[in-house]
Amino acid sequence: MLEHVDLTQKLTEKEYKEGLPLLQMQLRELAYQLYLRKRLLIVVYEGWDASGKGGNIRRVTQRLDPRGFEVFAVAAPSGEDKTHHYLWRFWRRLRPPEEKQVLIFDRSWYGRVLVERVEGFAREDDWKRAYREINNFERQLTDAGVILAKFWLHLSPEEQLRRFKERKEKPYKSWKLTKEDWRNRGKWSEYEASAEEMLLKTSTLRAPWTIVEGNYKWFARLKCLRTLVDRVSRELDYKPRFSGKTNAREE
Repeated sequence: MLEHVDLTQKLTEKEYKEGLPLLQMQLRELAYQLYLRKRLLIVVYEGWDASGKGGNIRRVTQRLDPRGFEVFAVAAPSGEDKTHHYLWRFWRRLRPPEEKQVLIFDRSWYGRVLVERVEGFAREDDWKRAYREINNFERQLTDAGVILAKFWLHLSPEEQLRRFKERKEKPYKSWKLTKEDWRNRGKWSEYEASAEEMLLKTSTLRAPWTIVEGNYKWFARLKCLRTLVDRVSRELDYKPRFSGKTNAREE
């Protein structure tokens, strides 16, 4: 499946600079509607190392009211999190819509069927059972009125290597590159097989996956923003009124 994703899709600089602030303003308007209606939007980002998750999240949150969103960067469980079921640490981070209207997970509960599966941190019967557990978890969320958007940021091995080398050569980016990134790259085929099975078994009508073509960051950023605007607009039956151009420096 993933080998057939068209990674050549791109935008011109003009298209990006015109589209980015427009979509950001529309998403901000929709976030206010979430606040008024007491609804919660959860956004999940998964994808390859160096696929642009951080930059994507930065553009999604850039114009949102900082009081209304929270970003969780998910790493290996530690402390009390290790003593509970793997979904517990995500349940405990959920917020009522009166407090936060947008929750963003940079990596998520899907670690059980990705890194934990490939690296052997979870037994086979555990990660196989996780597909059903995750679908049940997400169904409980959506049944309670949560809008759930899930993104898989995809890129080619060649583009990932180019980004790794760029990080290695630039001091202000070198902190992003670790030995673990290089090791994970050596297991590309295993991670790809795990990702494909995950996408097939956990994409549902209420919580579908969106595969984002990530070789060109501008295209990926606008696709995620546009998907969020379309999804929230449809769920709320509300069309953002903002449709004009804006200058990013005004905000």
